[in-house]
Amino acid sequence: MFSISKILLPIDFSERSADAAEAAATVAEQFDTEITVLHVLAPHIEPIAISGQRSVIHGFAREEAEAKMNEFRCTEWRHLAVKRVLREGDPARAIVDYAESEKIDLIMMPTHGYGPFRRLLLGSVTAKVLHDANCPVWTTVHRHEKPSHIPAKPRSIAAAVDLEPHSHNVLSWASRLSWEFGAPLSVIHVAPLDPGTVEYYMSPEWRSEVIGSAKTRLAEMLETDGIREAQMHIEVGGLPDAVMERTRDVGADLLVIGRSAHGHDGRLPTNAYAIIRDAPCPVLSV
Repeated sequence: MFSISKILLPIDFSERSADAAEAAATVAEQFDTEITVLHVLAPHIEPIAISGQRSVIHGFAREEAEAKMNEFRCTEWRHLAVKRVLREGDPARAIVDYAESEKIDLIMMPTHGYGPFRRLLLGSVTAKVLHDANCPVWTTVHRHEKPSHIPAKPRSIAAAVDLEPHSHNVLSWASRLSWEFGAPLSVIHVAPLDPGTVEYYMSPEWRSEVIGSAKTRLAEMLETDGIREAQMHIEVGGLPDAVMERTRDVGADLLVIGRSAHGHDGRLPTNAYAIIRDAPCPVLSV
């Protein structure tokens, strides 16, 4: 069931939090949603011999974090319902636990921020949240540069589906967001390239048959879900490159996909991390 009544916005006060914050405010305004701004104070990793020193440094760090939390968007978000929460411990675990205990509907966060893991394919915290969280996760564009200039309000939405049962949930989120934001919806399906049929890959007849079959199945799925105003795009080949190419072609500002957590099967979820890493726009994984 589609619902966005509570948004969780984990922040680390890096520049990368800006894109996620802007997107969270946009969604909150559209759905009259409460935003919980969460900062997790991680344990100090440098060895300190004297316990008193550890206590003083920890106290300073907490005071600084509390001050930054109180200042974060305090003026810009006066019209929104905002909670500010400070936790301590492992950031990923704290984010997932808070989302579960507070029945959060949507987590919105950058793919990485400060820290020694910021140059990995995906930040370690985000990767763990994507793997463990039960609710959908909206991630910003994965870049090493400054925050992107992609508009916080989507103007065009793409949904990539593999036609497995979980695709209905993907389409539910994509179609509702499309309707709420007045953004045209494009539905992308990449038909699998069976290794045993590689020699026929360039055959027009073979491609026509595969595309036709996939188009029929996708049309039936859209009809079942009551989605009538969506452009269908059928590709043949490998993921995630085909999804990325079509997402760029339709100029999507948001890509909605499924992800592999919690037993969901299908071709698309197994490629979720690669898609999130390479997507030209924010990705909502459900």
